[in-house]
Amino acid sequence: MKPNQILVLVIIVAVAAGAGWFAAKRSGDSHEQHNHAAPVAPANGKIYSCSMHPQIRSDKLIKCTICQMALAPIGAGSQADVPEGVVPLSFAVIQVINVQTEEVVRRTLSRTLRVAGMIDDDDTRHRRLSAYVEGRVEKLFVNYVGAEVVAGQPLAMIYSPTLYNAEREYLLLLRQSVPTNFPILATEHERALNAVTLRLKRLGLADAQVDKLGQKAAADYRSELLAPMSGTVVTREVYEGQYVKEGDKLFEVADFSRMWFKFDAYERDLVWLKPGQSIEVTAPALPGRVFTNTIAFIDPNVADMSRSAKVRVELENPLVERNGRRQRELLHKLYAEGVVRVEVTESLAVPRSAVLQPGAQAVAYVDKGGGHYEQRKLKLGRRGDDAWEVLDGLKAGDRVVTHGNLLIDAQAELSRSGSSHEHAHGASAKGAIKPTPVADLPPLTEPQQKAAGEFFAVMDALAVALAGDKVDEFNKHAVRIHPALTQLVAAFRDVKEAEAVMKRITASGHLAPAKKLEAARAAFLPVSLATADFAKALRKQPAFKSVKVYYCPMVDRVVEGAAKDGYWIQLRAGLKNPFFGADMLECGEEVKP
Repeated sequence: MKPNQILVLVIIVAVAAGAGWFAAKRSGDSHEQHNHAAPVAPANGKIYSCSMHPQIRSDKLIKCTICQMALAPIGAGSQADVPEGVVPLSFAVIQVINVQTEEVVRRTLSRTLRVAGMIDDDDTRHRRLSAYVEGRVEKLFVNYVGAEVVAGQPLAMIYSPTLYNAEREYLLLLRQSVPTNFPILATEHERALNAVTLRLKRLGLADAQVDKLGQKAAADYRSELLAPMSGTVVTREVYEGQYVKEGDKLFEVADFSRMWFKFDAYERDLVWLKPGQSIEVTAPALPGRVFTNTIAFIDPNVADMSRSAKVRVELENPLVERNGRRQRELLHKLYAEGVVRVEVTESLAVPRSAVLQPGAQAVAYVDKGGGHYEQRKLKLGRRGDDAWEVLDGLKAGDRVVTHGNLLIDAQAELSRSGSSHEHAHGASAKGAIKPTPVADLPPLTEPQQKAAGEFFAVMDALAVALAGDKVDEFNKHAVRIHPALTQLVAAFRDVKEAEAVMKRITASGHLAPAKKLEAARAAFLPVSLATADFAKALRKQPAFKSVKVYYCPMVDRVVEGAAKDGYWIQLRAGLKNPFFGADMLECGEEVKP
């Protein structure tokens, strides 16, 4: 055999051997990918992770695939000499994540409550004018609702035979002369005059009308009905020429000179409110006008459905000239808003940014010195505008972490996970799904539902793009996540139960365009994990029951340095794995509510 032929034969054998090795490895990889068992722990017992990006994990000492920082050991290998509940950080890591602390002191706890309600009238200041006798309405002096009247002002003219006969009897007795030398007769005359006077009053005449009967023309058979009080006519039930019976309602007059501002105070805010507190009331219908008074009454009954109590504030309501007519400044049933500013002195409190609530238990991290941070479980009291009252868990002089605590908490969770070879999302070595506990959220407002729905729509579109292996489509939707995320965080800013998960979504949700599919999936993973936890909480509410959460236990095969568990949401049924795409599109399972 010639040398050239020998060389060709060697090359053919080498190529065949390489092809066989590649086929065998491909087959083995495929078999390994479909095996959902957890990977074997590293032989040296150490797992390395990035302190800035805890989702990056490896059994080798490499650099973080996101920030290029050197990974540090976690788990038993690095926690052996550190007490439980304490997180150690190097000086470099502390500088990079910009850890900031603040001393716990007794301070003035302030809270600004903004409430919305309605301007209502004082129903104790209402008077109804009813017919005292049968008769016919001859004339109306006030024939429209909203008219301002004063006490004693004529409202209508009525003819009543009964009243007319009583008036004639009174005039007859009044004009009758009695001899002064007959005292018994004078006494009887006075008694009869008093009796008919009392009868006239029972028939509806005022004292002033009785006194003026002597000046009334004999031919005038009608009598005036006078306003019983000053105020605003709120109802008119009669017309000219109408016959009325005794007891028929004619007019209703309300005194609007003092109005009630009524609003609902929720249970969590009742601790801040008490009678006598000052409140500023404004109304969109009166821009620039501020009404100030104190809380007059707090209803002791809490409504079952809304879990709120009614609060009442009394407001002066002066008459003003408007469009040529005099009317009250505050109109009945007007929408209004109120601001209550409360201060509580000498309370042990910490900044709100120092408190983390990943679940039912609130925690904070205390700087123990030397780069060590201890987790403390807190019992919280009242929540102020920028601080929490602490009832237990901290003492004056402790220094709590106010910035960087979310990453410290992630490192603590990762350390616990690494020591037991479990991922923080809860999949054990056997692959069992243990969803991360999520605090129950209160009923959502319409803006909150809209913001969450729009954010879920973007996340669903990103997952669909990755499931289809379309990096260009992913980049198109990645641009949409920024405004959706901004609206979401703004809508849930005051929902303390969502505070921790909002921080996680914010920390990982600002996606940049990716050049390769692998980079897109690596960037998508952390925000997808946080979104899945958020969706688990929202699925307990009717508006989000249809949101699907899916799980894949071997994401570390496609995202370098990641933990093996991956979660994502879908708005439509039919599992489509965004981490494997066409290679294993239906790999995974659904996480039931």
